[in-house]
Amino acid sequence: MVVRLLALCALCIFPLFSQTKLLRFPDIHGDKVVFTYGGDLWTAPVSGGTATRLTAHPGVELFAKFSPDGKWIAFTGQYDGDEQVYVIPSTGGVPRQLTYYPARGPLAPRWGYDNQVYGWTVDGKRILFRSHRDSRAIQISRLYTVPLEGGPAEPLPMPESGAGAYSPEGDKIVYSPRSRDFRSEKRYSGGQANSLYIFDLKTYDAKLITDGPRASRDPMWIGQTIFYNSDRDGHFNLYAYDVSSGKTSQVTFNKVWDVRWPSTDRKSRIVYELNGELHILDVKSRKSKAISILVPDDGLVRRPGRVSAANLVENFGLSPKGERVLFAARGDIFTAPIEKGPTRNLTRTSGAHDKWPSWSPDGSTIAFLSDRSGEEEIWLVPQDGSKPPEQITTGGKAMRYSPEWSPDGKRIAFSDKDGGVYVLTLADRKITEVARSRKGAVRDFVWSPRGNHLAFSMAGANDYSSIYIWSAGDGKLRRITDEYFDADTPAWDPEGNYLYYLGMREFAPAISGVEFNFATTRSRCIFALALRKDVKSPFAPESDEVTITKEEEKPAEKDKEKEQAKPPADLIIDFDGLAQRVARVPLQADNYSGLKAKKDYLIYRVQGTSYYGRDSERPPSLRIYSLKERKETTLLDDVRGFALSRDGSKILAAQGQNWFVMDATPAGAGAKKAVSTAGLMVDRVPAEEWRQIFDEVWRRYRDFFYVKNMHGYDWEKVREQYRPLLDHVAHRSDLNYVISEMIAELTVQHAYIDGGDFQIPPRPKVALPGARFELDKASNRYRISKIFEGQNEEEIYRSPLTEIGVDVKVGDYVLAINGEELTGKDDPYRLLRHAADHPVRLTVNSKPDYDGARIVSYRPITDESNLIYLDWVNRNRRLVTELSGGRIGYLHIPDMGAAGIREFIKWYYPQIRKEGLIVDVRANGGGNVSRMLIERLRRKLLGVTFSRTIEDPSTYPDGVFVGPMAVLLDENSSSDGDIFPAMFRQAGLGPLIGKRSWGGVIGITNRGPLIDGGTVFVPEFGFASPEGEWIIEGHGVDPDIEVENDPKSVIEGRDPQLERAVAEIMKKLKEKPVKLPSRPPDPVKLK
Repeated sequence: MVVRLLALCALCIFPLFSQTKLLRFPDIHGDKVVFTYGGDLWTAPVSGGTATRLTAHPGVELFAKFSPDGKWIAFTGQYDGDEQVYVIPSTGGVPRQLTYYPARGPLAPRWGYDNQVYGWTVDGKRILFRSHRDSRAIQISRLYTVPLEGGPAEPLPMPESGAGAYSPEGDKIVYSPRSRDFRSEKRYSGGQANSLYIFDLKTYDAKLITDGPRASRDPMWIGQTIFYNSDRDGHFNLYAYDVSSGKTSQVTFNKVWDVRWPSTDRKSRIVYELNGELHILDVKSRKSKAISILVPDDGLVRRPGRVSAANLVENFGLSPKGERVLFAARGDIFTAPIEKGPTRNLTRTSGAHDKWPSWSPDGSTIAFLSDRSGEEEIWLVPQDGSKPPEQITTGGKAMRYSPEWSPDGKRIAFSDKDGGVYVLTLADRKITEVARSRKGAVRDFVWSPRGNHLAFSMAGANDYSSIYIWSAGDGKLRRITDEYFDADTPAWDPEGNYLYYLGMREFAPAISGVEFNFATTRSRCIFALALRKDVKSPFAPESDEVTITKEEEKPAEKDKEKEQAKPPADLIIDFDGLAQRVARVPLQADNYSGLKAKKDYLIYRVQGTSYYGRDSERPPSLRIYSLKERKETTLLDDVRGFALSRDGSKILAAQGQNWFVMDATPAGAGAKKAVSTAGLMVDRVPAEEWRQIFDEVWRRYRDFFYVKNMHGYDWEKVREQYRPLLDHVAHRSDLNYVISEMIAELTVQHAYIDGGDFQIPPRPKVALPGARFELDKASNRYRISKIFEGQNEEEIYRSPLTEIGVDVKVGDYVLAINGEELTGKDDPYRLLRHAADHPVRLTVNSKPDYDGARIVSYRPITDESNLIYLDWVNRNRRLVTELSGGRIGYLHIPDMGAAGIREFIKWYYPQIRKEGLIVDVRANGGGNVSRMLIERLRRKLLGVTFSRTIEDPSTYPDGVFVGPMAVLLDENSSSDGDIFPAMFRQAGLGPLIGKRSWGGVIGITNRGPLIDGGTVFVPEFGFASPEGEWIIEGHGVDPDIEVENDPKSVIEGRDPQLERAVAEIMKKLKEKPVKLPSRPPDPVKLK
C-alpha cells in the first residue's frame, strides 16, 4: 500500500502533460495572460510556456482582471472567509481587500459567486463587480464599482445586472440584466436567457442589441465592436456586434467544445477557454490560436492522504450479536468495536463507492454493494478482512439497494431503482425477480425468522402502500393488507407468530388556524397480523387470576411436549383470512417509523408534527414497547436513525453526530456506550475519487433522467468526450465544472452538481444594522441614508435600528463603530466584521463631528436580505393601495417553499375581502407548494352565511376570494414558480402580466450522497399538460400581457408591470363589480 501511495503521489506532483488543461477565467494584457488553476491565480506568457503562481490559499481566487495600465490585477477571493474583491500587483505581492459587505453564500455552484469581478472603469481608478448586497432574491444582482484605493462601493444605475463592460469612452456600458454565468444549461431558450443591452449612463436609455431565443453573454467592448458569447448555433461561440451598423456576425465556429469565459485587453485580443485550454483571438483577423501552458503547481489538493470519514457515514448496522458496529463511510466498509479493539477498513479503495453493508447471520461475512466493476453489484468480504472482497453478481445496469441476508444465510434479497425486488441464491448465484413495483424502489423488505418468506410494501395506483409476502416454497407473491389503507415497514415476530407493520388508520385531522380545513398528522398506528389461525391474540383482555398448582408432570412427558413445540423448519403462514386476523398495538396514533421487532418488544422512532419552515415541537425519539407489560419507554431523544442486532440484544442509535450502543431493553439507555468513529480513516487518492464521482454522476443521469432517450443524445459518447478532462482536475471545484459541462449537454434545466470535499474558509459574521451608509464627501464622513423599517414582531424581519431605545435616525453621521473612528477612506463593514456576537456601539451625531455626539447600542443581525425583500414588498403594496384607492390587495410569493407558503398565509387571508388581488411571483425561486396555493385561489363561491350579530357574511367554502385576480411573472419566475402562473391560467383565474418565465419544470431528486459528500440532482419528474404533452420546459410561460420593466422606469421609481396589473383589475371592477351578496330580507313564516 505504501509503495502504491508513493507512486500515485509522484504522478500527482509531477504532471505528465506538456499542456495543462482546465485553465479557467482568463484575462489578457500585454504579453501576459492570467487565469485560475486549481483555485489559485497564475500568469503565463501569451506565447505559452510555464506559468507563474500569483496566489496560494485554501480558498479560491477567481475572475482575475488586469487594470488598463497592466499594473494591477483585481479578482474575487476568499482570503478572509467569504468572497470579496481584492487587488494584487500584476507582478505578485500581497492581496489587498477592497470590499467588506458580507457576501451571500456560500452559494451552490449554479449561482456562482458573490462579488464577481468583471473589469475596471476606463480610467483604471475603480473595479467593476457584481454583487447581491442589495438584492431581494438570489436570481437578482447588480453591478457596482469600488475605488482602487479603498472606500465605499457604489452601484451603477441599472437596477438589475449581470456581466457588463464599459464603452471605450466610459459613458455607456454593455450589459445583461441577468447573471447566468454558472448555470449548467446549453441551448437554453427560456425567458431567462441572457440578452445584451447598451445602457447610456447619463440618459439611462437602454438599447437591445441581441436577438434570438438563446443566451448572449460575456460582453466585451473593443472600439466600435461589441463581442459576446452565444450558443445560438448549438455551441457557445463568439459573435461581433457592430455598434455603428447594428449588424452581427459570427466570429468562431466550434462544433464540439464551447467557448467559455472570454475576456479582452480592450484593444485587439480576446482570450477564452476551449476544451480546458486557452485560446487567443486576434479581433482584426478573427483567427484564434491555442497557447500551450504548463502549470507547475505542487499538486497539494491531488496528493493522496489519510482522511477521516466520520462525518460521511452513509449506512450503519450491527454484528449479529452486537459486538461490533458496521459503517459505510466515504465509499469504504468499516467495522468498529463497541469498546475494545481496532477499527477495520475492509474495502480500502478511493475508486469505488461501497455502501449498504449487511452482516451475515453467522457473523463471518459482510455483503455490500460496490461499483468497482463499473456497475453496482453485490460483493462479499470476510468480517475480519482476511481476504479481499469477492463479486457475486454481474449484469447490473441500475442503482441497487440494501442487500439483506436471510436468517439461514442461504439467500440475499436486494432491490433496484426500477422497483424490482430480487432474491439471490448464494449456492448457485442465481437471481430471481420476486416483485416489481410500478412506483419505484422498494426499500423495506425483511426476511421471516426462518428465511422462507420475504415481506415488503409496494404502492398501488392510488399511491397507498400494501404489505406483500413472497414465499420461497411456492414462489408466489401475495398482498396481505387492504389496498385502500396505507401500510408499510413490516417486522417479523422472531417466534414466527405475528407480522407487525405500520398503517395509516387514524383519520382525525388537525384543523387549520386560518380557515376551516384539515391536515393529517400523527395518523399511523402499529398493527400485528396473526400468521396462523391458531395464534392467540397478542392483546387479549387481561385479568388477574389464581394460579392452580398441578401435580408435577413426569420428565418424559415434559420432553415430549418440548419436542412437539419445536418450530418447523419453515415458517407456516395461513394466508386464508390473514388480513382479517389483525390487532392494533394499544398505542395512540403517532408519526411512527423504522419499526423493528424482537422477542417481547417492539422498537421504533416517533417524530413530532412536521412543519414547513420550522422545527417540530418535539425531536424524534427512539422508543421501546413491551408486549407483555403493554408499556412504552422512551430510550433516547433526538435520534436520527437506529439499527437492531440480528439477535435483538443490542441497539445502535445515531444521536446528532454521536453513536451509542445499548441493550435493547427498556432500561438499556441507562447504560448506553458511546461508539468512537475516530478510527474511520480512509486512504484517499483524490484522482481515483474524482473518477468514481464522475462515473457515478453519469450513471445516475442514465438511471433517473426523466426520459429514457436522454433527449436524443448519445450519453455514452458524451461521457467519453468529457472523461479526458479528469486527468487535469486540480481542485474539487474543477470536477464540479467538468461534470456540470457534461450534464449541460442534455439541454435541460435543474441539472445540478453541488458540494464535495474542498475547503471553504470560515465566513466572518458581520454585525449588520439593517441600514445603509452613504459617504458625505464634503465631510469625509459616513451617514445613515436608509433604515429598513422591518417588522419587529417577526424575528426574520427584525430591524436593529428600529428597536425600542435605539436612538438613530436617517441622516445621522456615524463617527465611530465600537470606539474605532470611521472615515471616508475606510469601509464601515470592515469595522463590523467579527462583531455579531455582541451588541454594537455606534457613535452618532446630527453633524460630522464629536460635539454633542451620542453613543447608541443595537443588537445586530448577520443577514439583511429579508429586510431588503420586505422593503420591496411594502413599497409595492403601498403603490397598489395608492393606485387603487385601497380596493386591490397585493401579495408576493418569494418561492414555492417554506418562505413562499409563509408569505401566502400571512398576506392572503387578511386581504381576502379586497375587491381585487394581485399575486406577484416575480423572482419566485420555485419549490413544491404551488398546488396548495392554486387550490385555494381557485375556490368558487357556492354560498354565504349570515348571522344576526355579525355584519359581514362568510363564504362557503371558507377562504374564497370573489374578486378579479392577476398574476405578475418575470424572467426569474422559475421551477414551481413557472408552474404556478401556468396553472393559474389553466384554472381560468386571471391574466398573466410581465415577461416570459424561466422554463424549468422537470422535478429533481437527490438519490443519496456522492462518495465525498457531494450532491447530484437529476431532472426526474417531467411536467405535462392534461392532454399529455410536455410543457414549459426550456421555454417558460408566456404572459397574456407582456410588459417590460425597463431600467429607466425602475430608476424613476416606477414599476410598469405592477401598474399594468392594477389597471387591468380596475378595468374589470369597473366593467363588472364583484362583491359578496347582501343579506336577504328576513323571511316571514306566519303560515
